[in-house]
Amino acid sequence: MATIAPRPRLLLALRRPQPRRLLRACAATPRARRAPVPPQAARPRRVFLGLGATVIDQVARMASGGTSSRSFVAGARPRQGVSPVEQILKNVEWPDEFPFKPEDFSRFDESSDTMFYSVPRFVTHIDDQAIHSLTEYYSEVLPPSNTPGVAILDMCSSWVLTEYVVQDLNVNPKLPFEDNTFDVITNVVSVDYLTKPIDVFKEMRRILKPAGVAIMSFSNRCFWTKAVSIWTSTGDVDHAWIVAAYFHYAGGFEPPQAVDISPNPGRTDPMYVVYSRKKVA
Repeated sequence: MATIAPRPRLLLALRRPQPRRLLRACAATPRARRAPVPPQAARPRRVFLGLGATVIDQVARMASGGTSSRSFVAGARPRQGVSPVEQILKNVEWPDEFPFKPEDFSRFDESSDTMFYSVPRFVTHIDDQAIHSLTEYYSEVLPPSNTPGVAILDMCSSWVLTEYVVQDLNVNPKLPFEDNTFDVITNVVSVDYLTKPIDVFKEMRRILKPAGVAIMSFSNRCFWTKAVSIWTSTGDVDHAWIVAAYFHYAGGFEPPQAVDISPNPGRTDPMYVVYSRKKVA
């Protein structure tokens, strides 16, 4: 398996898939449930959420010149008993152009990520229940550990590693791997730190084998000052749509899908997955 570690730094390690050990490598990142807010914002931030509005509604208005979002996302109003995160990607009508601006990927703390992550932080972002939920999900969807010839890339991993490479994806999103190398790419609670997400997702597409799967999992926990503006100004349902947008506008992926694997909604950390497969040419 390969691991890339950027809480924006990138660690890459190669070994055969071992779902439970893989999870620890991915999910073991600093916890920041109540990250302090700096007294002054480093840069102006673009805020999408209004009273009762989601980022999807706002993007729909931008894309349609101010019309309603009902024609934009069918299923934005979830059925009773169905997770809104899973519903938001049903029958999506994407705008022609990537709907976000460069300032949407600004952060309150624009200091060097290398400096920020130079201090070891031997804790986890998500609680034990969320980790267990993701472990169980991996056990269902990842190839068995004894599968010959399978290669897995774990992007943005942290301090439980085997082989790895350190690279700042926010400075250089070019991944140091050959085309069509990996069967699976995973990223746990780190997609919110990417300032060049389309570049990174295009690289993911390049290095995935045809029909290879990329699995982006996330919660609502993060280093708030290092997460991008479009993430910190929106909620869980919006986050699923945003990650799906990265897949869509990177090109070459099948329509992304969302899964809500939250272990105990409202009582433990939530946990969501947005995944897609590389199209077969």
